[in-house]
Amino acid sequence: MNAVPFAVAAVLVALLSYLLGSLPFAVIVSKAMGLQDPRTFGSKNPGATNVLRSGNKKAAVLTLLGDAFKGWLAVFLTLQAVAAWGWAPALAGISALCAFLGHLFPVFLGFKGGKGVATAIGVILALTPWLALATVGTWLIIVWVSRYSSLAAIVSAVFAPFYYLLGAGVAWPLQASTAAALIVIAALLLWRHQENIRRLMNGTESKVGSSKKR
Repeated sequence: MNAVPFAVAAVLVALLSYLLGSLPFAVIVSKAMGLQDPRTFGSKNPGATNVLRSGNKKAAVLTLLGDAFKGWLAVFLTLQAVAAWGWAPALAGISALCAFLGHLFPVFLGFKGGKGVATAIGVILALTPWLALATVGTWLIIVWVSRYSSLAAIVSAVFAPFYYLLGAGVAWPLQASTAAALIVIAALLLWRHQENIRRLMNGTESKVGSSKKR
């Protein structure tokens, strides 16, 4: 298997990671629990936050875990292939990005997916657990200080690639494809949160624990 050309391995990893990332856990969990399709209410976003608007916290937690798990699983399987078959380590970055893209643009939902925060955490956890810890820690600190979940996601997205580059060669080895994947993921997370950014600037963004009604 180590004789497989890089281009072939990259296509296989990209395709399988994308398909895993495309699994719409918000819709899967909602249907399994007899809840309304999250694409039909609230922000119409197939993600854990919108599932929470159904009033079912268990469904929201399961969606969150599922979205994180699929990102983790895609990268984990790729790393196993790298270790077992001698494939290029650069494939891990490709897997991370494609799993994330699968969540944003899932083939199973007509390429209309969620914002990707949980899936991003999942792929980072598989890539470098310490980086995931730093990223989640940043999210928790920003939420605790500001009570804005969206702001926490935005700040964490920006800091994740910065943390990676800062710790490269010390806490983990530097892998160019991983750095590139984290930068692109951060940019896409900012793009997916553009409406939240506008509401934050206008002072109309909802805080954690507050009512949607003003």
